Amino acid sequence: QRGGRRAVPCCAPRAAPSAALMAVARARLAPLGVALLLLSLLAGLERVAAAVHRYHGEKFFAVGDAYVFRGGREGLFARGNVAKNDEEAAAKAAVARAGEDVDTGNTFIRFSKVHFHRSSALTADYHEGRVTNGKQTYVGMVQAVVFEVGDRDLIGHVTDGGAGSRRFCCTPTLQAQTGCESDRLIIKDRGDGSGFPWVTDIYFEDNATVAYAVDDAVVIDETGMYYLWFVVCDPNLSGIQIDGQTTWKNPHGYLPGMMAPNLALFKWMSIAYGALALLWFLAYAVSWKHVLMLQHCISAVIFLSLVEMAAWYFDFASFNMTGLRPEGITVFAVLTGAARKSVSRLLVLVVSMGYGVVKPTLGGISQQVLSLTGFYFVGTAALDVMTNVGTVDDLDSSLRVILVLPVAVLDAVYILWIFVSLSRTLAQLQARRQSAKLDMYRKFTNALALMVMVSIVFICYEMFFKISDRYNERWQEDWIPNAFWHALSFALLLVICVLWAPHATSLKYAYHEDDVAEVWEESDAITENFGDDAGKAIASEVFALDDEETQAGAKLE
Repeated sequence: QRGGRRAVPCCAPRAAPSAALMAVARARLAPLGVALLLLSLLAGLERVAAAVHRYHGEKFFAVGDAYVFRGGREGLFARGNVAKNDEEAAAKAAVARAGEDVDTGNTFIRFSKVHFHRSSALTADYHEGRVTNGKQTYVGMVQAVVFEVGDRDLIGHVTDGGAGSRRFCCTPTLQAQTGCESDRLIIKDRGDGSGFPWVTDIYFEDNATVAYAVDDAVVIDETGMYYLWFVVCDPNLSGIQIDGQTTWKNPHGYLPGMMAPNLALFKWMSIAYGALALLWFLAYAVSWKHVLMLQHCISAVIFLSLVEMAAWYFDFASFNMTGLRPEGITVFAVLTGAARKSVSRLLVLVVSMGYGVVKPTLGGISQQVLSLTGFYFVGTAALDVMTNVGTVDDLDSSLRVILVLPVAVLDAVYILWIFVSLSRTLAQLQARRQSAKLDMYRKFTNALALMVMVSIVFICYEMFFKISDRYNERWQEDWIPNAFWHALSFALLLVICVLWAPHATSLKYAYHEDDVAEVWEESDAITENFGDDAGKAIASEVFALDDEETQAGAKLE
């Protein structure tokens, strides 16, 4: 089986010492491989430490007939009425430091020390002629434009060739057609007096190699998904580089609009898991003499879930208040979440296999189960690291799409294995006429099937949502999928806690050695109903446990 050790027949010769040593070596090196993979992902991420888009010598890229650097994209809520009535709000926003005046209702995009570099060789190529702008002479210009996604058609001009032939820079021909200014970005005004799209010019004075933008703040009075572009229409400036930073702030903090609902989400999820943990451990304390091994596993999942939710809450709360994303807390939350997801799926799988209820151990498949869990931990940790660590805006990563695929495949393997195991466990319980255990597993199966069906429906909705919202115009609903999956995980854990809650009669649901004596009767019953092969399979599965344990002991000799 993939990811696991091949089962050895009972009559096979004892494994060679070299094979045992290789198995031990693989077990020792696996954690090292996981650590190296996660460290490489962390090292490959750009270190963005705040609600600040930092630019460190990035270059412009050719987009149509222009050269563009995309400075950021975030969902921003309109500033509050108090801030609108404050005439000094814009000036105050321009000089306020990150972490100061957080909950004032101001919304802005602030430019801080944004400047552009061009080579000295390039400046020497310019002739003595200068373009006069009042008293200022300059050679070369960069334009910064802020626009809402709904105004995207106001940027540039579509020629007769359709949307694929959009021109961004004004030429003498387009100047005659549209009235734009030659050699500048084509921008059409909304016509509503809002001043958007907002644009500012940054000039290279004389033969200077550096051009500085004014430290200014763009105040946001309308809720929307806003883009910041830096545009150059002069081909001679195509090789310039940008440095500096821009800070994006919402009315109640520095969280980007699509992330802002996560603060309330994880607060309430922490409260929910805290209440569940309290009730579970109270039942634990009352019935501690009757606690099963399976219930220890449930306790571990509850603990990991509570720690994860609290870590995410503190991560977003710190980010929102200070403007700094605490990378240590983010990494801790990501790894705790990966552990929680992996252990949760492990728990559902071993419950479906009847561990502790139908069989005392997992026998020869334990290594396959643990291998699948390990692979899932690596896959989901890599995905969550890429999604969250260093992320401060509402941009999507193309690498994230690639990392989603292995996690989706592993989830499909889990679902298939879970329902195959449940079918076998239900058949065993029915054959043994263990009505109490059978009733419990039927309830669990029904709850699990319902959740899978709801998940499939929601996945279809989520796919439609992503496909139909190409430009993220419905960004305020983006938090719903994340909330749904967390709520579904909580609901499934709650079902397991209710069905396997510690109480004085817990032991009647546990596996007993007397059950083995009933295996041949069970085999006869299954043979009568399902055929001779099924009955032999059930009997051999139980009695193979002793053989597998004997073989495992022989390998270690």
